[in-house]
Amino acid sequence: MISPVATSTTAPAPGLATPIAIGPVQLATNMLLAPVANYCDLAFRIVCRELGGVGLACTDLLSPQGLLRGTATSLDLARTNDEDKPVGMQLYGGDADILAAGGEWAVRHGATVVDINMGCPVDKVTKKDGGSKLLCDPQRTVEMVRAIVRAVDRASSGRVPVTAKLRLGWDDSCLVAPDLAARLVREGICAITVHGRTTEMRFKGDVRHEGIRDVVEAVRAEDPSVPVIGNGDVTTPELAIAMLESTGCAGVMIGRGSFSRPWIFRRCWEAQVHGTPSPEPDEAEKVAIIRRYFELMRGFRDDKYAMDHIRRRITWFGKALGPCKPMKERVRTAGGPDDVHRALDEFEAGGLRFRVQSEGEHAALAEREARLHSERTMRATAV
Repeated sequence: MISPVATSTTAPAPGLATPIAIGPVQLATNMLLAPVANYCDLAFRIVCRELGGVGLACTDLLSPQGLLRGTATSLDLARTNDEDKPVGMQLYGGDADILAAGGEWAVRHGATVVDINMGCPVDKVTKKDGGSKLLCDPQRTVEMVRAIVRAVDRASSGRVPVTAKLRLGWDDSCLVAPDLAARLVREGICAITVHGRTTEMRFKGDVRHEGIRDVVEAVRAEDPSVPVIGNGDVTTPELAIAMLESTGCAGVMIGRGSFSRPWIFRRCWEAQVHGTPSPEPDEAEKVAIIRRYFELMRGFRDDKYAMDHIRRRITWFGKALGPCKPMKERVRTAGGPDDVHRALDEFEAGGLRFRVQSEGEHAALAEREARLHSERTMRATAV
């Protein structure tokens, strides 16, 4: 159990149980949903918000070129609605003019906050001078940010703040985050999120709390009103509080830790405010959350999108359900929405748990999988 905040024998972290403000935008908590490619679609953001504790949710990474051209993929990723507020739209790239125009587009299309991605380590982003490649040329990055902040400020009349999400540096020889963060604040950046790894580390090794603390101290010396948000390896309320206490950051951003437990934001906030979080949802509640997410995807997009994503996401959701390998397999091989719901129905009724299949069951499942694969192939190739 976490020690109650009010009776702790040590001084509480500055950000503990304190909602944060990003420029003119006041959040309800200090917990944020990270922008993660292929995971933070509108349906998932709504589910996290409904479960509570989310101060700000961010879109998937957005290509400003795609937004400006109006490509279907980019517009889908940027889709939002009145329930999805406050929302951050994260842009990536390395061209100041295009990013500035993308920021103006985001203002016109409902962004509460515009974020600049300086942390993505993926090759397809860094090879285009975006993401964490921006850490390799701080002077150029500062000049680029200056143009984006001015453009967004003009387009929103000061209503929409600009933030930046970065890593500690490209590698251990290039730990530029503290100095760069302070310079970005001078240019008008209203919040800094820092993932406590270098680009070279990707997602391996332990997140470096001391590196995040260095950024906190550098930003605090420049402007104590600008929050620094810690990110990396937070999967429980205890780890969220450890991040706040060991780094001095004002808030915590969670990405992968929410994929199997979208209720983590609520529990992390409760742990800060009350000293201990409420219990995790029971099995029936978890299954209801999966159904809710699936149906939201169908409503916001279509059945094909929902089926593609639930087949992938059921592996993550299953991590919070205990033994359920047969259920996950049934969902991954489902031919349509009704099959998904039938698999969840059977699981709730006590079936599709971990067990050894008989030869007959195994053969029947293999035959069914082959039939479904054949049907999907025929549909995909039909003119």
